[in-house]
Amino acid sequence: MAEGCLNLRFAPPLHSPSTSNNIPLMRVVQSVKHTKRKSSNVMKEGWMVHYTSKDSLRKRHYWRLDSKCITLFQNDTGSKYYKEIPLSEILSLEPAQTLSLLPDGANPHCFEIATASLVYYVGENLQRAESSVSGSSILVRLTFPQPRLLASFPPPGADDFGSPAVVFQDINSVYQIFPDEVLGSGQFGIVYGGKHRKSGRDVAIKIIDKLRFPTKQESQLRNEVAILQSLHHPGVVNLDCMFETPERVFVVMEKLHGDMLEMILSSEKGRLPERITKFLVTQILVALRHLHFKNIVHCDLKPENVLLASADSFPQVKLCDFGFARIIGEKSFRRSVVGTPAYLAPEVLRNKGYNRSLDMWSVGVIIYVSLSGTFPFNEDEDINDQIQNAAFMYPPHPWKKVSQEAIDLINNLLQVKMRKRYSVDKTLSHPWLQDYQMWVDLRNLESRMNERYITHESDDLRWHHHAQLSGLDYPAHLANGPPQTVVERYKEPQEELETLSERVSEL
Repeated sequence: MAEGCLNLRFAPPLHSPSTSNNIPLMRVVQSVKHTKRKSSNVMKEGWMVHYTSKDSLRKRHYWRLDSKCITLFQNDTGSKYYKEIPLSEILSLEPAQTLSLLPDGANPHCFEIATASLVYYVGENLQRAESSVSGSSILVRLTFPQPRLLASFPPPGADDFGSPAVVFQDINSVYQIFPDEVLGSGQFGIVYGGKHRKSGRDVAIKIIDKLRFPTKQESQLRNEVAILQSLHHPGVVNLDCMFETPERVFVVMEKLHGDMLEMILSSEKGRLPERITKFLVTQILVALRHLHFKNIVHCDLKPENVLLASADSFPQVKLCDFGFARIIGEKSFRRSVVGTPAYLAPEVLRNKGYNRSLDMWSVGVIIYVSLSGTFPFNEDEDINDQIQNAAFMYPPHPWKKVSQEAIDLINNLLQVKMRKRYSVDKTLSHPWLQDYQMWVDLRNLESRMNERYITHESDDLRWHHHAQLSGLDYPAHLANGPPQTVVERYKEPQEELETLSERVSEL
């Protein structure tokens, strides 16, 4: 898409020039021109002619190829251009083979670029087209950097994840990977930006180096990613598919805006208010509940793995990075090494068996770091000793401004004994998360998304009644409240209790 050039149209000054030399604040009027700056990573450039499957007239432009697109400029110095061809839209690139559209006596083209809507016939006169040929070889490497067959696990649409079925296809025929767009990196691989060729949808592609995996872990990764493909929940990053070569694994996921760590670090005080923290943590817990119901334990929960769907103050969040995820039944234990030490429960650090409560410890650490901007523990002392020292765990700055309910929930999550640690449901029922304002914020999010998956309609009546009793504003889009018959059914027991209370007081 073309970069927009800003045309600033200044309004007359609101005050006399003597009051201020600054331009008054106003909305910038933006008009888009068909121009763009020269990319800093041009791979190949030069004059080129082409015609298309819809227009046999040859046109001459200055072509520039970078890691994301081909741009056909009007000349070699200006910024105006005729057309862009995103590499992600290129379905094939072949030597000249279709000559039926050539006018009589015209020189043949050099190669053909096929997209879903158009075929570009590029170059002219093979005897003098060395530049065109070398340019096309670079284009081949960029557009299809690994022209080999990849195994896709599981085949798209497969429901039986125990099935050994394998589909062989080239990832580069389905997705364009942008090698200069690094979104993040982890223990086993790097995440790059990419694009689905047919739909144009942006994706994140994690490329994992199999040579760094023991054979057992490599097999485990394929199996568990296949299981994660069965997860379809708004609070979990959508996993499109997985491809594999002898050297690498490619995990393709939906691409989001940023992560919770960035949100914390970029906030004014380097920590989040309780209102926003509650809003984010509740979404994390709802996604976790879905995972645990499927017997999947994340094992590496941390703010970096909580992605934001937008730059809004109250964004939708999704869990990502299931590289350490394990399949653990409700009463089962695992012993393999997992996760990031700063967020890991003591049982993992001590190489003892762990279960799904491991994730709940991580939630406790996430709440702590969100509200304080610091980690709860240091490496020099035993975690047990640190937890028992309240003055160490909760110094006055900033904890004296944090509610006791928040601290109580953190304490119930950071329990060294697994059996004492709160579960997902118990955490969601804690008074700190039973908050009217948080419920309103979540309902607003669900309304924007036109999907209800965080709150439940069974709570509507309770919060509607709470708002009435407390004199609080009820959201306009929920102004009708629950059905009247339900309200009446709720009122009757309340009135009976009040009448009974009056009788008891009279006695």
